[in-house]
Amino acid sequence: MDNQSYTTIRVNPSMMSSLSWDNLRSFFISVAFILMDYLAIVAAALTAFFIRAKLIPLLHDNLIVPDVFIYVIIPAAFMLFLHFDRKYINKLYFWQQAARLFKASLYAMLLTLVVLFFSGSVKEVSRIFTVLLWFFSFGYLAIGRYFFKKMVMNIGALQAPTILVGAGKTAELLLESFRKNGGSGYKIVGLIEDQPQKSCVAGRYPVLGTFAQAETIVQNAGVKHVLIAAPGLIREELLDLVYRLQPYVNHVTFVPDLLGVPVGSMELDTLFNEKTVLLRIKNNLSQIHNRALKLLFDCFCTIIGVALVAPLCFLIGVIIYLDSPGPVIFAHKRVGYKGKKFPCYKFRTMVNNSREVLEQYLRDNPAAREEWERDFKLKDDPRVTKIGRFLRKTSLDELPQFLNVLKGEMSLVGPRPIVDVEVERYGKYINDYYLVRPGITGIWQVSGRNDVGYSERVEMDSWYVRNWSLWLDIILLIKTVGIVLKRKGAY
Repeated sequence: MDNQSYTTIRVNPSMMSSLSWDNLRSFFISVAFILMDYLAIVAAALTAFFIRAKLIPLLHDNLIVPDVFIYVIIPAAFMLFLHFDRKYINKLYFWQQAARLFKASLYAMLLTLVVLFFSGSVKEVSRIFTVLLWFFSFGYLAIGRYFFKKMVMNIGALQAPTILVGAGKTAELLLESFRKNGGSGYKIVGLIEDQPQKSCVAGRYPVLGTFAQAETIVQNAGVKHVLIAAPGLIREELLDLVYRLQPYVNHVTFVPDLLGVPVGSMELDTLFNEKTVLLRIKNNLSQIHNRALKLLFDCFCTIIGVALVAPLCFLIGVIIYLDSPGPVIFAHKRVGYKGKKFPCYKFRTMVNNSREVLEQYLRDNPAAREEWERDFKLKDDPRVTKIGRFLRKTSLDELPQFLNVLKGEMSLVGPRPIVDVEVERYGKYINDYYLVRPGITGIWQVSGRNDVGYSERVEMDSWYVRNWSLWLDIILLIKTVGIVLKRKGAY
């Protein structure tokens, strides 16, 4: 062994006692999770009943839902699907867990609807009540689990002691993800690394030894979880490492060398006789029913959105008209679906002679010209009006793009609409861009917007197309609201 210093964790009675206490604590937390779910479902049922029966009574009907349904049958239906999904204790991130809760709540609501109808306990099943029940149950469950999980994570519960094998760039990315997501169920107690002096994370955790010592280290440590973050290992070395560690732990998790592969919709098939697996990657947007679903979702949300923002749009239009001469809305030619050009609508945020102002400014400012050629944007753009600067900062200038969505030229979520000169900069990724309609918002907008470099922006657009799902669109729309309110990365 070279002259590296390593820390060794040895089994002792207090550690075994600690592990037993962890198991007992996990049991009580599981029970608390179930109780919290029950209270959330009952609260959702009571809320739905109150709104339907008291706030929006229809005609002269008198909606009656027996207490046994509120406190027993409805919660039982929801618990059935929540239990099957086994999400009381898990390592899912919030948005992944929310997606599972969305499906479980929907299935449970449908089961509740069937039970209510066939039981004869209610004369007529209220569609409004069942829809409200689904809406509030999903909302209360998601919010309750988020804060409850955050609370137990903050006190160190629900985190399994884990040894991290590998301390390179992949390990650094994992640890950063764990930091943002409360550890995701992992509590790193030490590292196994052959070259700790080259590691950027070795200083944060005790280095327990080398790969060759992994078996002994894990056995002495008494942990039941190992996370292998060394995708560069050759197949034989990875296989040897897994086989050596598996007898001593409950779970061995490893990061495969799949960086850049679209894994958002990946499915796994196991071939037992051949001792191998098949990883199937679906192109979701190549299926016509998914494209139709995305289009219907866009139209439905846009119609609601237009109805809500119409008064605001009128007010903005009046202010722009009074602020500076020129049209209230302008249309700029952008490249869209299948490479077709379309007029992309925005509230005017620039002076009328913007082209002349820009050319003069770039001639006088070499640094600004370099910024423009690199990003096609200027942080301090002299063409922008006073009201235009506010509209850009809040992204309100993009509200007229709802018209583009209704015309079928854009989507609510998708790649950022580009101009002709940007096509060449997309390189091999341009075909991904052509597969979908550009979006009012997208993964670029929720990841820093103008603070993100151009090459990263292109990769983000490609990742979105290859990993599309309706749930991903919903997540990005929700995140957009937060980004807009924070005014992060916009200018």
